[in-house]
Amino acid sequence: MELTSSAFTHGGEMPRRCTCEGEDLAPPLRWSGVPPNAASLALIVDDPDAPDPAKPQRTWVHWVALDIPPGAGGLPGESQALPAGSREGLNDWKRVGYGGPCPPIGRHRYFFKLYALDTTLAQQAHPTKAELEQAMKGHVLAEAVLMGTYQKQGGD
Repeated sequence: MELTSSAFTHGGEMPRRCTCEGEDLAPPLRWSGVPPNAASLALIVDDPDAPDPAKPQRTWVHWVALDIPPGAGGLPGESQALPAGSREGLNDWKRVGYGGPCPPIGRHRYFFKLYALDTTLAQQAHPTKAELEQAMKGHVLAEAVLMGTYQKQGGD
């Protein structure tokens, strides 16, 4: 599977509009190579560099989405609705949906991890990353990763 965005390249800088310094809009995502037997897709976006890339202490979760139809081909981003049937989980701000990069110090990496699953996931309405990962165990057919970076404009 391959995951791409028209907003940034793998390893490239994410645009300001996708961050807390801009409009905090989810970037558009496209995927290809989804296994034909996939029943749904799940997406986890997180930052392993929190709070300081020089001394990371935790992984900060920015977005959790699940039950995405495999045939959707992507997510529109930019505040547009997710494909019908998709659900979003809780990020680490305890909010449902996307929360963009907002690093307190330094340049952070943001990993967009897409999983093709052999099932849909029946669980509570808005799972956390940990709950989603637990539910996905034994159901992952393929995965793809897209990584972007961001450093606040006024940061060091």
